[in-house]
Amino acid sequence: MTSLEQERWSRVKGRLKAEVGDDIFASWFARMDLEAVENDTAKLSVPTRFLKSWIQSHYSDRVLRCWQAEERGVQRIELSVRTAAIKTALAKPRADEPADLVHEQKVEKANGTEPRPHMAVSMPVSAAHEASGGSPLDPRLTFETFVVGRSNTLTHAAAKQVAAARRGDLVMFNPLYIHAGVGLGKTHLLQAITWAGNASGERKVLYLTAERFMYGFATALKTQNAIAYKEALRGIDVLVIDDLQFLTGKSMQAEFCHTLNALIDAGRQVVIAADRPPSELETLDDRVRSRLAGGLVVEMGPLGEELRFEILKNRIMAARAHHPGFDVPDNVASFIAKSVTHNGRDLEGALNRLLALSKLSGQPMTMEVAEREVRDLIRPQEPKRVKIEDIQRVVARQYNVSRSDLLSSRRTANVVRPRQVAMYLAKTLTLRSLPEIGRRFGGRDHTTVLHAVRKIEHLLGSDTALADEVEALKRQLQLE
Repeated sequence: MTSLEQERWSRVKGRLKAEVGDDIFASWFARMDLEAVENDTAKLSVPTRFLKSWIQSHYSDRVLRCWQAEERGVQRIELSVRTAAIKTALAKPRADEPADLVHEQKVEKANGTEPRPHMAVSMPVSAAHEASGGSPLDPRLTFETFVVGRSNTLTHAAAKQVAAARRGDLVMFNPLYIHAGVGLGKTHLLQAITWAGNASGERKVLYLTAERFMYGFATALKTQNAIAYKEALRGIDVLVIDDLQFLTGKSMQAEFCHTLNALIDAGRQVVIAADRPPSELETLDDRVRSRLAGGLVVEMGPLGEELRFEILKNRIMAARAHHPGFDVPDNVASFIAKSVTHNGRDLEGALNRLLALSKLSGQPMTMEVAEREVRDLIRPQEPKRVKIEDIQRVVARQYNVSRSDLLSSRRTANVVRPRQVAMYLAKTLTLRSLPEIGRRFGGRDHTTVLHAVRKIEHLLGSDTALADEVEALKRQLQLE
């Protein structure tokens, strides 16, 4: 793929993100790559068959329109399922040695350790997992390739604890709920749990995205196999659900709730990941949120510069095993780690560009080359995501009232004004809707929130002291 095609593909993705929004783009298109443009066809790839099917069914025309806006000559889109772009070279397995086992041993050798003895299995772990209805697994996403840093130490330890448990052991964290922004390693840890659990042979671990969970139920209902599907799910030792924020529909949520309750009550392990804590999943039923919050809820924080550098070194080593001539000097890796700050997927994208350039042109990886290739991945620092709970806590402290006062029905002057300020800040500093804000303030109607916002907006124009207080609260919320 030429540099011109890369730039064009970046612009196409920009158009697509502008049309569908950040959430939908991150869910369906963030892992879609351009393979080539041949004749009148743009050849794209995604990592799973499910993504391919969904995009073809729902977004193929839109993707084509975005392409044609950049290049009129493209008349059709061809979508395929790819293997990992950068992974350790896989040796050809013997007839009695599964491909997944060979991969795991190669990773251990790359890390400088002797391969551990493994139990012989009758079929590769990934093939057995997909045959049982699980979402496809990426062979790169194991505990051995996960880089541990200050922001993910607790989450990694909890995931290892879950993966190492044996059938019959007391379940310590149930459910284990992991939340973080896009590209910070949630899926890596969930798939690592699945690889490790299934490879041990101790327990049956099933990894499903929320979309695959819904698709499975919808298919079972159409084929009148819903009862069998439910029984199969409830017979799993460890159920792993990724991207729970995309679980929609009352019937699907009810089925998920029943499955969650049945597994936890039976002492089976449940592991869930989402992009926000349970309390902020407004689309879910209160009972489901309560059950999720009752386990261990852990957050994976942003990747610090040191951790980003270690992740890059790890990926470069894996790429070099497959492409011996690929070399990235430490100063270039350090520049990328310092400049590409958004998430791990951007780091992976930056490295993929350098790898493609090295293979296609043979250019040495200089600082000038790196600056040119990753310039569109260098984003301005985003402000901290403020939570409504933080707003309520900070405002209550500022005005010497309790958080329960803000949520109560009390209408004394010393409570009404702080409550209105908190609602105003919730509307201006978060993306929550008026009904959502009202619900989080003691179940109030959205018109009450709107009145509070307009009241504070009006006062800010004439009350200098209040304006200073609100600005001070905003600064405090960004710093905490």
